[in-house]
Amino acid sequence: MRYVVLLAHDPGDRAWPDEATRERFVDDHEAFERFVDEHGRRVAGAALADADLATTLRRGADGQVVVSDGPYADTVEQVGGYYEVELPDLDTAIAAARLLPRQYTLEIRPTVQVEGHRVG
Repeated sequence: MRYVVLLAHDPGDRAWPDEATRERFVDDHEAFERFVDEHGRRVAGAALADADLATTLRRGADGQVVVSDGPYADTVEQVGGYYEVELPDLDTAIAAARLLPRQYTLEIRPTVQVEGHRVG
């Protein structure tokens, strides 16, 4: 199965209180990556720029697309990165996600194939 693990965080919570905390954060990401490599495969992953740099497109009532700066929703937590992984099942994806830094709120979603649509 292919899953996307979304990493949400409070964007104001980026300051590292000390070097040990920053190192533990990096170590947790590396533990996640090793686990996925042992049980499946990493397809993609990236950190995302802050939501204030986002561009949002919405279709108005008249059908016209309105382009605006900033995030779609005003929330405390924002998606700050993702991993796309292939793992045998949801239980394995959950086990992998538990290794990521505790500062994140994590969302795991299976990807779906849309009939008749091919990417790439």
